[in-house]
Amino acid sequence: MAVGTWQVIVILLVVLLLFGGKKVPELAQGLGKGIKNFKDAVKEGEEEKNTIKPTEKLDEKDSTQNTSTSTKEKEINA
Repeated sequence: MAVGTWQVIVILLVVLLLFGGKKVPELAQGLGKGIKNFKDAVKEGEEEKNTIKPTEKLDEKDSTQNTSTSTKEKEINA
């Protein structure tokens, strides 16, 4: 179901009648700011995800390896 040209015109007229000529630009401006903030937040989240510190990755691997090594040593010593 595609929205036709006449349907869009009718919807715009109803919005104009409900909110008035002064309120429609304010609503559109608020909507635009909200979309911009959302996009900025998504970009910021992707940048944080891609810039994980290399030392954190090494520490996680080292702690995993140390745990498995110490478990093997305990089994050998027992």
